[in-house]
Amino acid sequence: MLAGDSEKPFDGKDWLFEIKWDGYRAIAEVKHKNLSLYSRNGISFLQTYPFIAEELRKAGLNAVLDGEIVVLDEEGQPSFQLLQHYSENKDKPIIYYVFDLLEMNGHDTTGLELIQRKELLKELLPENPVIRYSDHILEEGISFFNVSREKNLEGIMAKHIHSNYLPGKRTKEWLKIKHHQTEEAIIAGYTSPAGARKYFGALILAMLQDDELVYIGHTGTGFDQKTLKEMYELLQPLVQDASPFGEKIKTNMPATWVRPELVCEVKFSEKTRDGMLRHPVFLQLRDDKDKAEVVLKSEGADGKKSNLKSARTSSNKGQILKSASKSATQNKKQSASGTKPASLKKQSVPARILNGSGDQVLKIGKEKVKVTNPGKTYFPADGITKGDVITYYASMSKYILPYLKGRPESLLRNPNGIAQPGFFHKDAGEIAPSFVEVEKVHSASSRKVIDYILCNNLPTLLYMNNLGCIEINPWHSRAGWLDNPDYLMIDIDPSDKNTFDQVVECALVLKDIFDKAGAPSFCKTSGATGMHVYVPTAKKYSYEQVKDFAYLICMLANQQLRNTTTLERNLKKRGDKHIYLDYLQNRRGQTISCVYSLRPKPGGPVSTPLNWEEVKCGITPTDYNIYNALERTSNVGDLFKGVLGKGIDMKSCLENLSG
Repeated sequence: MLAGDSEKPFDGKDWLFEIKWDGYRAIAEVKHKNLSLYSRNGISFLQTYPFIAEELRKAGLNAVLDGEIVVLDEEGQPSFQLLQHYSENKDKPIIYYVFDLLEMNGHDTTGLELIQRKELLKELLPENPVIRYSDHILEEGISFFNVSREKNLEGIMAKHIHSNYLPGKRTKEWLKIKHHQTEEAIIAGYTSPAGARKYFGALILAMLQDDELVYIGHTGTGFDQKTLKEMYELLQPLVQDASPFGEKIKTNMPATWVRPELVCEVKFSEKTRDGMLRHPVFLQLRDDKDKAEVVLKSEGADGKKSNLKSARTSSNKGQILKSASKSATQNKKQSASGTKPASLKKQSVPARILNGSGDQVLKIGKEKVKVTNPGKTYFPADGITKGDVITYYASMSKYILPYLKGRPESLLRNPNGIAQPGFFHKDAGEIAPSFVEVEKVHSASSRKVIDYILCNNLPTLLYMNNLGCIEINPWHSRAGWLDNPDYLMIDIDPSDKNTFDQVVECALVLKDIFDKAGAPSFCKTSGATGMHVYVPTAKKYSYEQVKDFAYLICMLANQQLRNTTTLERNLKKRGDKHIYLDYLQNRRGQTISCVYSLRPKPGGPVSTPLNWEEVKCGITPTDYNIYNALERTSNVGDLFKGVLGKGIDMKSCLENLSG
């Protein structure tokens, strides 16, 4: 079971907190004297750490354990480098800290709550100086984190006491909280040394995105002469002529490329907006980590990984921030109708939202919504604050709420603004206010029931905004009819090589096909680089039926636009000049940015419905944004309301298409 990340420590009555050991994660399967001891990627530790194996056999257990192997230095601190070179440091104390119990006496315990598993584990383990129970404290995570920092430990783990053990799953019920920012990185090459330095100058670092390597920086610090030589010798068998990157990488010295197989850990000061590591320092090799795990964590608003590679290409040309700033400035001055829109502060919303930067409480009818830190900047290039986002949704609530009511919400949270990666959050938890209604939905993937938020009213919408939900992502179906969507939707998803005019062309072809079928269709900008086309289905059909019909429509569109469209989802396989016609959005539990939703992109774009007459070459997604959405919608009305209207007769549509 794998842990998510948390930027800050916290207290919680349903949480326990453990030391984050700096060692090798290890599973021990102990069947009395029969023993397996292996790493996360299946490497046996029996020969590497025989002392641990010997003590496990002596313990006489019949259990499966999860823990961390560590070696302590002269000061009693865990040292990963000593652990990696244990054959040279056998005089140092080695310990297997056990923190979880997966099986006991032949009985699977993964379905028990964590607090129960740990109680059983503590009773099960005999007193042993080598095999030790990894203890915890309850509730007080902040003070525990501070103590661990004073003792120069790596950090702490936060675990929900009611969590089950989910093998192979990364979950927010387990969280890593580190003192320093660290990342695993794939070594893709090295640069030539300069001056008196030997062996190499810096390691070239990468991570995976859609099975392709993406450059994230280079590090030449953190080495001494011994580790420089060791690293150089490790890399020599991997040297190759061709760069492993799909794009040209600029380095300050000549580069030698290697097969991207080795994984290292680096610490760094911060990440830039395009995913580069600033001031990375080499810490150690991580031969317990598989390179397939070293994946960019930033996600786009549609639940897809954001394309940092393409963003970086634009950034290297010095254009991305410049163009975003220019676009935002132009959009502030001109609305879709060509007139100057009302400023955010003059819109008809509760004025107190924008009164100062301190925490405030909004009273909406009988309900009170706490707004924290409304002055926090969410869009750095545009100066848009958290308070501006909340103001926007308050002003647009009568338009957006009909598309949210009754629908489970997948919360895409950007609590630190768009410059930092967001994350998805589904479970309302016990902290949600009483005015927030929930729908219990069983999740097959996590084998648990999730309390999804239903955004049924304005207080709930603003509560979600205060959590950092710049973008709103509802299900396509509503509580009571979760297996039957209200509409079909096709996501026109371009690559970075496509123009928006090509996206427009694709939308118009889809409209013609739907017209021939006799199906009313509705179009909106995605608020990013694509467009979305919707058709009402009014709960008449299952997700599977709707998905299959959408697939047929996309096939017909692809036949007309073979040079620019594809039904291949994988970016690497589809080619960099093809628009993906995404019919798979029509699956149960899929979400996409709602109509009138802000998107966490420069310029504050809004997913905006258009008249089909407006869908023509020359428009751009940033034409429709936080500055003009209210005025535009007030002028043209809700162009999307037909999406929730009478559903199509799918049989009739199929007959029309076959005629």
